[in-house]
Amino acid sequence: MHDDLAFVDQVHRDLGAVRWPEPHEIRARARRRSHRRIVVATVVLALAGVSAVAVAAPGTSPSPALPAASALPTRHEIALAALLQPTDLSQPVDVQLSQSGLGEPVQLDHLLGYCRTSQGRSDGWQMSILSRSQTLMRKHATSIRTESGGLVTQDLFRLVPEAATQLFDSLDDLIAPCAEWRSVGPVRTAGSTRTAEMVHRWSVVQRDFAGDDAAIVRDSPTAVRDVRTGQTIRDTPPPILLAVVRVGDTVSVLRLGKDGTEAELRRLTGVAARRMCVAANPSC
Repeated sequence: MHDDLAFVDQVHRDLGAVRWPEPHEIRARARRRSHRRIVVATVVLALAGVSAVAVAAPGTSPSPALPAASALPTRHEIALAALLQPTDLSQPVDVQLSQSGLGEPVQLDHLLGYCRTSQGRSDGWQMSILSRSQTLMRKHATSIRTESGGLVTQDLFRLVPEAATQLFDSLDDLIAPCAEWRSVGPVRTAGSTRTAEMVHRWSVVQRDFAGDDAAIVRDSPTAVRDVRTGQTIRDTPPPILLAVVRVGDTVSVLRLGKDGTEAELRRLTGVAARRMCVAANPSC
C-alpha cells in the first residue's frame, strides 16, 4: 500500500486531460464490448474523488467453476426489462448503456475488496452465473462531460440460489475487517512528498426494506492527514453509498452518482426489486 495516495494524486491530474467522448461515441463503444463490464469515466471520476487512499485490488481469489447445466434455474437470461428504466429516475436520462457478462464476481465495491485483500484475506465476492450491467446518464450532452453526468449504475446478477442468500447471510462478516481500516502511503503536495493516512469505516446502515433481502452499505472516510504532523492534507470526502438487493436467485448492486442521496438510493432499490421480478426464480 506504499503508493496508494500517490496513485490517486496521479488519477486526479490525469482526469483533467481526458477528452470526454460524445454520446454517439459512447453508444458505439458499448455495442462493441459485449462481454466486458462498462466503466464510464464520469462514474469513475466520482468514485476517485472520494477515495483518496484507494487503489484497485491487486488480485482476487480464483473464480469457482460455473454450476452444471442441470443446476441452472428455469429462467436463465436476464432481460433488459429486469433493470431500472429511465422513467424510474427523478431526472431525465439521455444515455442508457447496457452490457452482459458470464461468471463475474458480485463485487460490492472495489475499495472494500482491496481493504480485505490488503489484510491477506480473500475479497469475499460470490460468483454469478451471468449478469447484466447498465449506466444511466443525465439528459443533455454537455452534462455527460462532467463528473455529475452519471446518475446511477446497476449490476444485476443471477446466482446459484444458495450463493444469493449466502451473500446477505455473510454481509456482516464480509464488512467486519473493514469497520475501521487505516490506509497509509505517500502523497505529493506542493512539490513535496509526505506520508499520510486515511481511515475508512464500512458499515451496514439499512436492512430488509426491499425485495427478499436488502441492505445499504456505507463507507465513511476521514480526512487525509499527515502522519507526522497530524495536519489535514485533504478535507473529509462524502460517504460512499451502495445498495444491494435480492429477489429470488437475482442480486442487484446499485450506486448513485455524485449528487445521489441515501433516500434516493433507498427509493431506487425498491423500484429495482420490483423490476427484478421478471427475471427472478421463483418469480414474485
